[in-house]
Amino acid sequence: MTTITLSGKTFTETVNRDGIVLVDFWAAWCPPCRAFAPLFGAAADQHPDIVFGKVDTEAEPALSRSLGIMSIPTLMAFRDSILVFSQPGALPAPTLAKLIAAVRELDMDDVRSQVAAAEATAQTA
Repeated sequence: MTTITLSGKTFTETVNRDGIVLVDFWAAWCPPCRAFAPLFGAAADQHPDIVFGKVDTEAEPALSRSLGIMSIPTLMAFRDSILVFSQPGALPAPTLAKLIAAVRELDMDDVRSQVAAAEATAQTA
């Protein structure tokens, strides 16, 4: 599977689907972004069951701001509509592979209960 371009109009719909969605926030002028792009593309080819999306921060500044993107590249991982990973910096291929494996192995019932507990705590604070 190839990567898909995400915009403010398609981002929410894409990350709110079941399964795993990895999103690379990048810009053409960014050397680390350009270095990470082929690794991200190769991972997309190796994992056709995962959605690999890219957000051009220059074309989508409002979306980037709304998600708190302060540094690029930034990689976000969503599973079953829940943000489970967000980190700035280009990842080497072995680290990206480990991240994908870790996201696959998550116990989503446990993740959902942790999210619910955090939301309940936030509402009482």
